[in-house]
Amino acid sequence: MLSAVRCRFCRGLDGGIVLDLGRQPACDHFPLATDPLPDPVHPLRLWLCSTCGLAQLAEDETSAEEPRGVEPQALVDQARDAVDRVHRAGLLHCGASVVEYGSPHGGSWLELLTARGLRGAAPGESADVVLDCFGLMHAGDQRGALTQRVTRLADDGTLLVQYHSLAAILRGGQWNAVRHGHFAYYSTPALLGMLDAAGLGATTAWQFDLYGGTVLLAARRGGQPEPSVLDLECAERTAGVCRPQRVIALQQDATRTADALHAFLVAAKSAGRRVLGYGAASRAVVLLNRAGIGPDLLPAVVDASPAKRGRRIPGVGIPVVAPEQLTAVGPDLVLLFVPDLLDEVRAVLPGVEAAGGRWVLLDPVPRVLDAGRPPSIICRGKG
Repeated sequence: MLSAVRCRFCRGLDGGIVLDLGRQPACDHFPLATDPLPDPVHPLRLWLCSTCGLAQLAEDETSAEEPRGVEPQALVDQARDAVDRVHRAGLLHCGASVVEYGSPHGGSWLELLTARGLRGAAPGESADVVLDCFGLMHAGDQRGALTQRVTRLADDGTLLVQYHSLAAILRGGQWNAVRHGHFAYYSTPALLGMLDAAGLGATTAWQFDLYGGTVLLAARRGGQPEPSVLDLECAERTAGVCRPQRVIALQQDATRTADALHAFLVAAKSAGRRVLGYGAASRAVVLLNRAGIGPDLLPAVVDASPAKRGRRIPGVGIPVVAPEQLTAVGPDLVLLFVPDLLDEVRAVLPGVEAAGGRWVLLDPVPRVLDAGRPPSIICRGKG
């Protein structure tokens, strides 16, 4: 029996489940193709704290695996844009010290920051800039992790926190952003409260298109919010990020997307169309398991990471193969599980469309992208 949930930040017990994805395999565990099925599965539930507003995993029985992905170009481009914006705001000074708390999936900004004249802080040294780029969400103890970052911050230093906003997840129906190992999903109002409890005030907010909506917050001791922070907080509150009855809509989004994808692949198979997936990402693991899609409907998922070759999508047994398979198979449709990769894969793999194949996006139901034309919804599924 599942025990009562205690908030990972405020330690409160008042809250409720807003998304239940059932029992899922660990999203970062890609077994060898020869490993026996079934794979272990674990509860995957999102809980919203009524006290501090933090959306978080109710429990996580999994242990993190070694990252096997390749950093997308979209993430590289966004990091460069973010550093440029922060520099223009006057927050990056030549000779200042910096410490980075990065994501275990990669994506360091240190090279970009040192190019601006910053230097890495020595172990234990207080830093003028403490950067957290998608790192904080990987901490099971949210209060302890934020305290650790604030402790490294110099008295007049700046904390930079980048996060995939809960508002974007709600807006885009991105329910499969919820996964094992990602313990927290930040709305701006909730994160502002967390920073305040840690003795910091957010001063500036920057917004980016990455992942459908990411935010970079700057915070300082005694910091006062600029309009960029106040406007963003107001917009997210209006969007309902703090209201359980709004966040629980992700449950309907999950059913809609999973049913639509299953119907799309059944129709494609019936029509004799060859379909492959692209991007063996954690969000694909959750989606394919939720939709009950195996190799009979999706024979393989292509991925650029050599570390994933010879492995399979956990839970459903779909093999992960090299990009060369796109040429060998000549698919009619390629289902892209990570929309941010679209420009990159189109540039790197022009042969897909040159041979008459088409890319398919899920946002949140399948859309076939016809070269030179706007996307069109081709299958809505149930709900």
